[in-house]
Amino acid sequence: MIRNDREYQEAQRRLKDDQDFIVAQRRALDDLALSADEIERAMQPALSFHAQLVEEVEWYERVRRRDFETIHSLKAIGRLLIAARIANGLTQQELAERLGVSQAQVSRDERNEYHGITVERAQLVLDRLGEKLTARLDEKPLALAG
Repeated sequence: MIRNDREYQEAQRRLKDDQDFIVAQRRALDDLALSADEIERAMQPALSFHAQLVEEVEWYERVRRRDFETIHSLKAIGRLLIAARIANGLTQQELAERLGVSQAQVSRDERNEYHGITVERAQLVLDRLGEKLTARLDEKPLALAG
């Protein structure tokens, strides 16, 4: 997960390097006269890593625009808290100061995506970010109703 602009710039550089590598690798495999299936199998790891990095960059760019995904489980609250910090343009150090904790604590919390966070602590982070969270229950599927 990309958590700051420095990591974002590094990811952008890695994307360019990956693209260059993928082109060179495909050419090298073509020169070996492999079948199309063999080339695709050989390329799959590089393509998979590249696709994952593209997803991370796209997530960071959406978050910076405050385009948050809807979460469907409280287990995803940690990722949402990280997104809220990023969207507010705060560093981990700045959030730590607002929370009265060390930057190392915020870093650990984010690295673990706030796993095991209490409701009170999640609310404190939201409050310090000036954010408001809205939650609702969806209708139960018919099979579970009643």
